[in-house]
Amino acid sequence: MTTRIRIRAAEYTFIAETHPDAPQTVAAFMKLLPYKQKLIHVRWSGEGCWIPLGEFQLGVGFENHTSHPSVGDILFYPGGYSETEIIMAYGSCMFASKMGQLAGNHFLTIVEGKENLRALGVKTLWEGAQDIVFELA
Repeated sequence: MTTRIRIRAAEYTFIAETHPDAPQTVAAFMKLLPYKQKLIHVRWSGEGCWIPLGEFQLGVGFENHTSHPSVGDILFYPGGYSETEIIMAYGSCMFASKMGQLAGNHFLTIVEGKENLRALGVKTLWEGAQDIVFELA
């Protein structure tokens, strides 16, 4: 069973569903809702935006981790080689840091509003950090 999450970023609204193969990440993230952060453009990963979380610990390890998110996939990286972070792919993306390739838990998939992801990504690239809010739909 999946749960629907509303994501508001800049002037865009998306609906995402939780991924059943990341139950620990989903359960831990749900406790944070509503979750407000800043979204910035990735540095090494290609067409994606991320939420840098520094030393923050969600209390989960790797579950269904991948380095190659598809458009609309949202990954949680629990830290280790690089800082803890959330990454959202809006185009061609290979999750990486200055240390090299990383893998994160695919815990959310955008199922509505995906057609606006590229516009959000480009806005973030050229205009800078955008407010983002995750909440129950």
